Amino acid sequence: MAPRATGTPAPTGSVTSPADREAFVREWEEWHRRHEAARADRYGFLAITGLYWLTEEPQRLPDAPGEWSTGPDGVVVTLAPGEELVVDGETVGGRYVFGVIPERGEVKARWGDAVIEVARRGGNDIVRPRHPDNPVRTGYPGTPAFPPDPRWVVTGRFVPFDEPRPTTVGAVVEGLQHVYDTPGRVEFELAGRALSLTVFNGHAPGGLLALFTDATSGVTTYPANRSLAIDPPAADGTVVLDFNRAVNLPCAYTKFATCPLPPPENRLPVAIEAGEKDPRRHG
Repeated sequence: MAPRATGTPAPTGSVTSPADREAFVREWEEWHRRHEAARADRYGFLAITGLYWLTEEPQRLPDAPGEWSTGPDGVVVTLAPGEELVVDGETVGGRYVFGVIPERGEVKARWGDAVIEVARRGGNDIVRPRHPDNPVRTGYPGTPAFPPDPRWVVTGRFVPFDEPRPTTVGAVVEGLQHVYDTPGRVEFELAGRALSLTVFNGHAPGGLLALFTDATSGVTTYPANRSLAIDPPAADGTVVLDFNRAVNLPCAYTKFATCPLPPPENRLPVAIEAGEKDPRRHG
């Protein structure tokens, strides 16, 4: 089962013996260990110390150098004498123009031991400094999860739309909206019910991503959302959904996140007691 450790989980039907189950649990534990290590990266979202919305009026930030603004030329920083940033390996000072950043794009500049994230979210330019000594990161205790169980691995079918559909969803930041191209939906059965999830394009080529809530949301799991990565569909549209690998988005850990909310149709009416729990409720 090792070849699936970074991708497709074992189909439920293949976990039939005690040895299969032990291998299934070991594989999940290794996946979760890697996921936790990535979450606690020195410059991951746990290191973010502030979220600043840029305007045409220059503003100085408490945890980043320079005065920051945005306008027709995109994001601009004016660094005082003695202040420097490293952008794409080049040390810059004075007035530096980051340019127009595309939606969901970002540039990360180095400032000493910190990284200054310059990004665009929901049509707004933002700056988010990332300091590895942020107590949220250094004191991170880990995220609890339900014990892995093969019954939460289900086979579904990807149903593509004729054309990708622009889909607008809300965000954890009041008034902010995100727009994604939605390639289709995934249909499946769980707990004896026919269900479906509207999916977005995933991070890996051909992969899919579902944002959802369920009957555990706000009880044992984070109330706003969880996400589930789905490997590329097979030629006949078959996909495997392993809800044991449902994870929290950054907003479960920091108030400086701009995470999207699930589409309304992705509020599943069943209790999915699998995947990561709400870290705020479990220490």
